[in-house]
Amino acid sequence: MSEELPPSDAAREEAADEVRASDADAWATACAEDLQAEKARRRTQYGTPPGSAADELKKLVDAVAEKLSGVQSPLLGAVAGPAAQQVVRQVVQQAKDAVEPVIERNPDVFDHLAAAGNELLAAYRSAVQAQERRWTGRDDQDDPRDQGGRRDGGDDAGPGERIDLD
Repeated sequence: MSEELPPSDAAREEAADEVRASDADAWATACAEDLQAEKARRRTQYGTPPGSAADELKKLVDAVAEKLSGVQSPLLGAVAGPAAQQVVRQVVQQAKDAVEPVIERNPDVFDHLAAAGNELLAAYRSAVQAQERRWTGRDDQDDPRDQGGRRDGGDDAGPGERIDLD
């Protein structure tokens, strides 16, 4: 006579963990698929998104280098023009050679700098908006100059107030 023992608590928990793991994998897979579909939809609707800050900086350096290399200098005349252009090309190439390794080694730094710049811009914008609200929303009833009851009690020579230093 064989008697089957009910599964132990550890065996039940292990089976439950397997079910949870497969559910978590299914959830992660579904989320990844949805994210990819959304990215594809946005790419078709809005075009390719901008790259990282490092990639954008590389593009900027290349565009500036291209523009500077193609600039004709009328100030130097026809004789010095080609020589000046060659010097400009060399300087631009040296600048690119100096900047590109820094960008390659530290791409995350530029992302952090871009994020910090955005935060600074948001803080500045907030400060300016708060100041504008104070300027435009102030209650003119509290201003003694508008009520005719001046605190300086004196002449109408200007908008300033007399300050008693005694």
